Amino acid sequence: MLSFLSKGGILMIPIIFCSFLSFYIILERLFRFWKVGQDGNGFWRRVEELLRGKGKKEALDLCQRTPGPLARVLAAGIRNEKKDGREKAIIRAGFWEIRSLEKNLRGLAIIANVAPLLGLLGTVVGMIKAFRKIQELRGAVDAGVLAGGIWEALITTAAGLTVAIVSLLAYHYFEGKVDEFSSLMKESATRLLEILSEEEYGV
Repeated sequence: MLSFLSKGGILMIPIIFCSFLSFYIILERLFRFWKVGQDGNGFWRRVEELLRGKGKKEALDLCQRTPGPLARVLAAGIRNEKKDGREKAIIRAGFWEIRSLEKNLRGLAIIANVAPLLGLLGTVVGMIKAFRKIQELRGAVDAGVLAGGIWEALITTAAGLTVAIVSLLAYHYFEGKVDEFSSLMKESATRLLEILSEEEYGV
């Protein structure tokens, strides 16, 4: 396999580097979203029960003991006593949590765009070398030799496209997960504000 890839030329080096970087980002984000996945609707229901029953202190304690973006956003809202300050605290906490969830996703998008270009560049360089060889031999070149040079040049395109496809699929998958968690946090924060307002106004 390594000998096969090495025939692609020097531009296989940045393509292989992109593949390792993409693999690292995908694993890191999978682990991150797996951890975040433990923090969902079930947690929000427990917080709601505490808010409607025992009060804000117990709900805040639960949020502070629970890791995850939803818990931190809700804790920011419960902790703040003033309505205006509460909404700003939730928005600010939500912004930073979304930023955290989107970490490294831009890197995946860049790899998905750059990898096929590197592959194409490698193929063009390989084709230039092949045709230069033909010129040096004044056209007296075996068709098999020429075909071999061309398929070696195409290795970089195939490698670049493979890295790009995997990276692009992973990017869109993680973007979808970010949207899911963003919607969950917005919905839970809205319900939190409604419950706290009901308590304040005795509804």
